[in-house]
Amino acid sequence: MMNAPLRRRASAFSRFAAMFVKEFIQLKRDRVTFATMIIVPLMQLLLFGFAINTNPRHLPTAILLQEDSDIGRAIIGALKNTSYFDITRIASTRAEFDGWIKSGDILFGIEIPANFARAVRRGDNPSLLVVADASDPVAAGTALGSLDGIIGTALRGLHGLPDNSGAQPFTIVQQRRYNPAAVTSLNIVPGLLGTILTMTMLIFTSLSVTRELERGTMESLLSMPIDPLQIMLGKITPYIVVGFVQAAIILLAGVTIFAVPIDGSLALLIGVTILFVTATLSVGYTFSTIARNQLQAIQMSMMFFLPNILLSGFMFPFAGMPGWAQVIGQMLPLTHYLRTVRGIMLKGASASDLTTEIIWVAVLTVVVMSIAVTRFRRTLD
Repeated sequence: MMNAPLRRRASAFSRFAAMFVKEFIQLKRDRVTFATMIIVPLMQLLLFGFAINTNPRHLPTAILLQEDSDIGRAIIGALKNTSYFDITRIASTRAEFDGWIKSGDILFGIEIPANFARAVRRGDNPSLLVVADASDPVAAGTALGSLDGIIGTALRGLHGLPDNSGAQPFTIVQQRRYNPAAVTSLNIVPGLLGTILTMTMLIFTSLSVTRELERGTMESLLSMPIDPLQIMLGKITPYIVVGFVQAAIILLAGVTIFAVPIDGSLALLIGVTILFVTATLSVGYTFSTIARNQLQAIQMSMMFFLPNILLSGFMFPFAGMPGWAQVIGQMLPLTHYLRTVRGIMLKGASASDLTTEIIWVAVLTVVVMSIAVTRFRRTLD
């Protein structure tokens, strides 16, 4: 016979064991929560371990070669062999690679002027122009710092070069455009505009349908003579206004507190922001039609927000990520919105300069809205 203390302990343990088993059964039934607990740590491991690189390489570069010489070919060959620069375009004029830098198609432009080889051999110390998009100081800084060594190594062994006791026979002139002083806030504040909107818009709308279901008001909503698209637009539109107010507050703070310029069209910035907010709200609305409760909706939003903040180019240089991470990043509206915002605010880029990014945001908006409407129709059925 068990004495009283032992019986009490056994009874307490049995109650604990019952609660333990019950909680595991409930967790197994709540697949979204269980998946979140498994997938989020795995996603963080993969992204931080493989995709994130604070020393970016293979940066898109354009060459403006105004003469065909052995020195010019040696410099191009050295740039191709290094892991920092990836020569993706050959420019015919300075204006051409200026346009590519402004639109974000390249991060570097290197001009080898006419008569450069002859001036080097004569000891005239000619200039080699390197134009860098410094709107992302991290992406530009390391590569610019490596240029002297890369080009100096390329010229070793060429005949007819003057002996300057180890000094470079030419001068590298660097133009750090759009952020010459490498002020971090000029890069971060425009990025925060998209990141904050993504986080808040996702959470707001992901709760919209699940809140109706939990409160029991969905049946009243469905009894109204209104179709799913009208319901969706009616729920999304107020948050577009809220997102516009948020964007205005962030922009005002950025300009007045952090001295971030708006060199481009404010109307274009407003239009692209409304388009981006619509895309983000549609993603949140889709989550709200999948989730069974508000907790699941928030969990889905966080799972979507994590790759947005890590793979969009907000925290880490986009060009430094491996190919598979860049493919995922291209599927995120925030990636293209950040390029557009930084282009408008820091570079004064026009709609024609940002056509590709604007089309990406528009297409993603249409796709996500179509998915949201389809999911909502299934929810009603």
